[in-house]
Amino acid sequence: MLDLHHIFAMQKRALFFLLALCALGWGFTPYQTFFAGIAIGALFGTYNFWILVRRMEKFDRSISEGKKIGSLGTMLRFGSGVAAVALAISLPNYFHLISTVIGLMIPYVFLFVERIVSHVRNR
Repeated sequence: MLDLHHIFAMQKRALFFLLALCALGWGFTPYQTFFAGIAIGALFGTYNFWILVRRMEKFDRSISEGKKIGSLGTMLRFGSGVAAVALAISLPNYFHLISTVIGLMIPYVFLFVERIVSHVRNR
């Protein structure tokens, strides 16, 4: 199984391609708010995934050292999602709300697809 840093590096690479597609969509289509919402949601979603990677490393270290196990940063990630949605709600002329929520889930969709591809390759 791939380590978390490798998975996160692949996530970042996919995010850059997605952001390039969003920039093209924002620049050349009349759906600017939709593509801006996807982009801002994907950025916040990747931030959430980065927090999860950091907390999982800390969690693993705590278990291996026999220390007390801390949280995985659920409230911080939840707050980040709320911040993305609040940004979309407060600036509806620039960001589409539903596409922002979809963008928040994109890193997890990338992770799911990557796991399927990895499973098929190793079979």
